[in-house]
Amino acid sequence: MARLIWLESNASLQRCGALALVMLGLTCALPAQALPVFARQTQMACLTCHTVYPELTHFGRMFKLNGYQLDNLKDITMTTDEGQLTLSMPPIPGLAVFVMSSYTHIDKPLPDSQIPGVTSQASGWAIPQQLSLLYGGKIAPHFGAFAQITYDDASGTFNIDNTDFRFADNYILPNKDKLTYGLSLNNNPTIQDVWNTTPAFGWSPQATFVATETFVPSLAAPQIEAATAYNVIGLSPYLMWNDMLYGEVGVYKPAQIGTANPITGEPAPLDSTASQVSAGNNIYWRTWYEYDIDRYALEIGMYGEKFKFYPGSGQNLGGLTNDYNDVAEDFTIQFNGEKNSVTLKGTHVHESQSLNAFYAQGASNLSDDLNFTEFDLTYYYMRKYGIAIGYENTNGSIDKTMYGTTPTTVACTTGSINCVGGVRPVGVTNSINGSPATTNEIFELNYLPWLNVKLTADYIHYTRFNGNSTNYDGLGRNASDNDTLYVMMWFAF
Repeated sequence: MARLIWLESNASLQRCGALALVMLGLTCALPAQALPVFARQTQMACLTCHTVYPELTHFGRMFKLNGYQLDNLKDITMTTDEGQLTLSMPPIPGLAVFVMSSYTHIDKPLPDSQIPGVTSQASGWAIPQQLSLLYGGKIAPHFGAFAQITYDDASGTFNIDNTDFRFADNYILPNKDKLTYGLSLNNNPTIQDVWNTTPAFGWSPQATFVATETFVPSLAAPQIEAATAYNVIGLSPYLMWNDMLYGEVGVYKPAQIGTANPITGEPAPLDSTASQVSAGNNIYWRTWYEYDIDRYALEIGMYGEKFKFYPGSGQNLGGLTNDYNDVAEDFTIQFNGEKNSVTLKGTHVHESQSLNAFYAQGASNLSDDLNFTEFDLTYYYMRKYGIAIGYENTNGSIDKTMYGTTPTTVACTTGSINCVGGVRPVGVTNSINGSPATTNEIFELNYLPWLNVKLTADYIHYTRFNGNSTNYDGLGRNASDNDTLYVMMWFAF
C-alpha cells in the first residue's frame, strides 16, 4: 500500500508512465491496409484528402463540398422495368472507430472542494478519453454524410457528435465555368466548413485539434467557438464557383440534447428548466476564396453568426434575449510537398454582445465586446514527425458582475475552517478585476508511425488568465499555475 501511495504522489513517474503507456499502444498497433471511413469508399490513401488528419488538402475540400460522392466500388443498384434508377448505394457502409486515450498534468493542483488546505490531484488519466463511431460517405447519388456518435469520458455517456448530411451537384455555366451548389443539414455551425481555421475542426481554446478534458477553463469565448455545438440544427445552402469562390448562409433552430420536458419526459417542447436556448431564426454565414499554385493553397475568408438566447434556468423562454453577433476573418497558407508539409493559419473573431436578459437580472453590463485571436504554424516531415506552435488571445469588456470580482466559493458546513455563511472561497475560475483577458502559447510534438495512429504531446503555457498574470483570482493563483501538459494517443480503424 505504501508503494502505491508513493506512486500516486510522484508526478514525474506518472508522466513517464503516461508516455510509456502511449508508446506501448504504438508498438502494438498494426499498419493500416485501408484507412477509415472515406478511404474504404474511395480506395485512396488518406494523403489524397489530408495533409495529416484532420487538415484537408484541396482534393479533400472538394470531396466534402461535392457531397462525399467519389467512390471506386461497384454500387448496389435497382431499376424499374422502364430503366429508371431507384437505388444506388455503396456495397459496404463507410464505418470507422476513433479511440483517444490521454494523460493530463496541471502545473499547480487545484484546492480541494471540501477540505481546506488540501489540494486535489494534479494529474488525470482518461482511458479512453473519447471513443467514437463514425459513418462517412455516399448514401445515394448527390447525397452523403459525415456522422459521429461519441463516448465521452467526462460524462460517461454516448452522445450525438458532429453530424453533417449534405446534398450537392454541379452545373456548367454557358462560359464553361463550373458552379457547385449544395445544402448541408448539420448540428454544429462550422462543422460543414472545409478549412481548419473555424472552430469545429480548428485548434481549440485549450489545445490542438482535440483538447484535454482536464484543464482550468477561462471565463469567456465567443459563441461561435462551439457554444451551440450539438444543441442546434441548421440548414445551410451554398454555392461555389470554379472550386475557388464560396458563399453560404444557414439558419439554425434549437435542438438541445440531454434536455427533456419535465411534464412529458420527452425531448421537446423545451421550457424554463432548459438553459441558453436559442431563440428564433439564428444566422450563420461563410465566404472564402482559394487560390492554388503548384503545391501551395492560399485562402482568405470571413465567417460569422448572429444568435439570440433565452437564459432559461428558471426564466420564461420568451421576452428578453441575450444577442451575440460574431464576425471573423481567417487565412490559410498551405504547402503540401512529397516530404514536407507546412501550414500557417489564423483567425480573429469579434463578438458584440447585447445582454438585455442578463442585464434585467442584474447579472451583466447592458452590452459587452469580446475578441479572440489565434495563429498556429505546423510542420510535418514525411507525414510522420511533426511540430507545431500556436498563440491564442482572448480579451474583452470589463464586466464585474458577469466575470466576478470575488473568489468563487463552494458549499461548506457552517463553523468549519474558512466557512462563512455556508460557503468557503476557493477562487481559480473567477477574475479579481472582472476581465476575461487570457493569453496562452501552445507547443506541440507529433509522431505518426502510421497514418491512422498518432501520438501528440502538448504544453500549454498561460501568460495571462482571466485578466491578470499574477493573483488573478484574489487568492494567490497565477496564470502560469494553469499551465498544462497533455499527452494523447489517437488511432482509427
